[in-house]
Amino acid sequence: MAEGSAARKRAETPAPVPGRAVAGRAAETAPRVLDGIIHHRMRLGIVSALAAADSLTFNELKALLHTTDGNLSVHARKLEDAQYVTCSKSFEGRRPRTEYRLTARGRRELQRYLDHMEALIRATRGNIAR
Repeated sequence: MAEGSAARKRAETPAPVPGRAVAGRAAETAPRVLDGIIHHRMRLGIVSALAAADSLTFNELKALLHTTDGNLSVHARKLEDAQYVTCSKSFEGRRPRTEYRLTARGRRELQRYLDHMEALIRATRGNIAR
């Protein structure tokens, strides 16, 4: 595995965090893992933007996230594969139009992710205050 591939794989591997059940452990003490799909900066940007809008076009997302066509395509496809977003393609006159929407599953997973991050923030602030 190439160095870059190994680093990406590690970055997408969920990190254990208290709260979610793991086989053989009680739910209260089991580590909870971050959603590796949403945790990536660009994918978090995509799902966050879609949570605030009914739908967004490819070009709207690209401008909002200040990214390239290729970068947006790769990350949007990963979210599609996870069934967090849907993609519909159509034409406006002769111009192709790609539109994305957040699915119910994507909305649930984003809410879980945000709840998890808020819990981490609270725990960290509690430790800093000591």
